[in-house]
Amino acid sequence: MLESLITTAAGAASATVGVLVGGLVTRRGQDRQWSRDRQLLAYQELLSHYARFTMVIKRAHADRSGWDYDWAEWSAVLTRVSLVAPAEVAREVDRFGRAVDRFLDRVAREVDTVRAPLGEEEFLAAGAEVARAQTRLVNAMRRSLDGGRKALTFWIGGSHAEHAEQGEQGDRGAR
Repeated sequence: MLESLITTAAGAASATVGVLVGGLVTRRGQDRQWSRDRQLLAYQELLSHYARFTMVIKRAHADRSGWDYDWAEWSAVLTRVSLVAPAEVAREVDRFGRAVDRFLDRVAREVDTVRAPLGEEEFLAAGAEVARAQTRLVNAMRRSLDGGRKALTFWIGGSHAEHAEQGEQGDRGAR
């Protein structure tokens, strides 16, 4: 009888431990998935804002018109990304943000888009550094979401999408 009681108690204890461990493992997996989902949303938002304002500025140069953008929202997006991004991505976001700032100096702050707009080649040349930074950032984002993804060697979107030499420049920027 004692043997049956011990066997039953051991079985019940094993089942309880199994349920507890299974719950912890499931919870950890759900937390990781939630974190990846938040990262992806923040990354999408950052890249969408970048593509949007570069196209607004590029269009202003092409149309010889003024332009405006909600820079407070851009800053807020950078902050939201920093809340969910791993350290490697946050470093690349910082580098990208500094490259964007230099890009804005060249195409927006120091240039009158109505009186002295840049031509397309000048605009593309001014954006070469930020395009390389974008490629590095996207690759860091891809690694943070799934380390098995192959690195991109080119940039997509923003004002640089139609640049004919992007593959060569992007390849150097991806390293």
